[in-house]
Amino acid sequence: MPRLIVLLSGPVGSGKTTLCTRLKEAYSSVLHVKTGEYLKKKFPAKDAERRALQEAGETLDRRNRGAWVRDCVSDALRDPDIPDEIVVIVDAVRISGQVDAMREAYGRKVIHVHLTAPREVLERRYRRRKPHGIKELASYGEVIQNFTEAKVEDLKAIADVVIDTKRSTPEDVETRVAAATGFYGRNDERLVDVLIGGQYGSEGKGQIAAFLAPEYDLLVRVGGPNAGHSVHEFGGKYVYHHLPSGTRASSARLLLAPGCVIGVSTLLKEIADCNADRGRLVIDRQAMVISPDDIRSEQSLVASIGSTGQGVGAATARKIRDRMPGKTKLAKDIPELAPFVGEAWRTLEKVFAERKTVLLEGTQGTALSLHHGYYPHVTSRDTTVAGCLAEAGISPSRVRRVIMVCRTYPIRVQSPKDSTSGPMLQETKWREVSRRSGLPYRELVQHEVTSTTHRSRRVAEFDWLLLRKAASLNAPTDVALTFADYLSSANRQAQRFDQLSAETIRFVEEVERVAGAPVSLISTRFHSLGIIDRRSWGGQLRQTNVSGLR
Repeated sequence: MPRLIVLLSGPVGSGKTTLCTRLKEAYSSVLHVKTGEYLKKKFPAKDAERRALQEAGETLDRRNRGAWVRDCVSDALRDPDIPDEIVVIVDAVRISGQVDAMREAYGRKVIHVHLTAPREVLERRYRRRKPHGIKELASYGEVIQNFTEAKVEDLKAIADVVIDTKRSTPEDVETRVAAATGFYGRNDERLVDVLIGGQYGSEGKGQIAAFLAPEYDLLVRVGGPNAGHSVHEFGGKYVYHHLPSGTRASSARLLLAPGCVIGVSTLLKEIADCNADRGRLVIDRQAMVISPDDIRSEQSLVASIGSTGQGVGAATARKIRDRMPGKTKLAKDIPELAPFVGEAWRTLEKVFAERKTVLLEGTQGTALSLHHGYYPHVTSRDTTVAGCLAEAGISPSRVRRVIMVCRTYPIRVQSPKDSTSGPMLQETKWREVSRRSGLPYRELVQHEVTSTTHRSRRVAEFDWLLLRKAASLNAPTDVALTFADYLSSANRQAQRFDQLSAETIRFVEEVERVAGAPVSLISTRFHSLGIIDRRSWGGQLRQTNVSGLR
């Protein structure tokens, strides 16, 4: 049964076919029913010429007062391959009897849209008209010699929506009709889950994101290549610097947000590695591009504050500072990225219109936020939920869940030249973590190197005050606790919550009290199989649609 039936009326040249084409290209849930095609089948002896089709339509109108349009729609809906909740666009109705028959058959599912334009505009458009399946008449004057065509503007009086296409661009007409027919959905529909770090980064967000990814229709990444997200799967380890961490774990669409900062060569390598073709990946046209000068300018920060030196901060500053036309390169200015460049808001709009789900993957951690971290030992962006949403162009009213990832022992990068990468309370040593957990010391130090710069990490006791601050800033609905094996090596064997060590269970319970949110995911080892899922939501894999959203 169709969700909605849109009846289009209006004179020849008013823009009906253009509107249908745009809606069908934009939304996969549209069925375009052409009454002209129905007439050709009913009257095969008639020429495919406008006058002949006009006469054929009038013949059927006389037989059943326009009810043949209802039969035309019924025939189209008999196709077993048509999905439920389809929106049918009927191109077009020409008399009130056709509208009445459709309303009688489908009731409130019918909406009638009438397109109009001044006579001189219609004549000009008709002269420029390109053939599209029928032979046109010599002039617009001949078209309106037909009685029904001459009276079609009378349908304005009974239409639900009337649009003057002289005063609206084709994009405006599409927007107005899409809004009237509910294509955009509700702005308060909560379809977005946000994944962010609650500490200094390297919390294991990539592994959690990859675990969750198959449940979503669109994966969105913000930030830049100064953050590497490692994912361990059956095929080994892969580090994502630009693409969402669930790229290889799911078939979901991919979106790099307008707030992203891009290293072109790194991104192109990831695209090739992951076979992310143009039908799947969209890069917002306004994402900032890192230049060689950006990278050079950050080398002093590598030693002073432990920066990764990838040029992300310098590029971000240039995006603000150097706004002279042509001076700053964005994604839209890079030829190699052209097949992927689009507009994030349009992609998101279509996803929301089809009521599909989105996973927004933040990078780095709350304590590295430019505004809320321990300045100056911070990154060049706001890493909280609010900052990630702003970079992606997603309203807070769209958010369903906020998953904050925290590790049992927070880390910061070890800076070169014995300088500090920033404060951590109660710093400890990896040998102490090894002694407590029973994990081999060599394994810990080999594993605990940064994904981007491959520098060793410092480690500290769990910071309960930082957990509370991060919870206050992000208001998580869920906490994902990672590196549970660092509390006890026995946790690596746990498949259920009750199989964790007693110490770990007490630790989880206290995290929940301080964060004010349940610990819904627990990582017991660095692998997709090493995650205990305690969620009361999700967990059901979706049939992902990877077409029609660009």
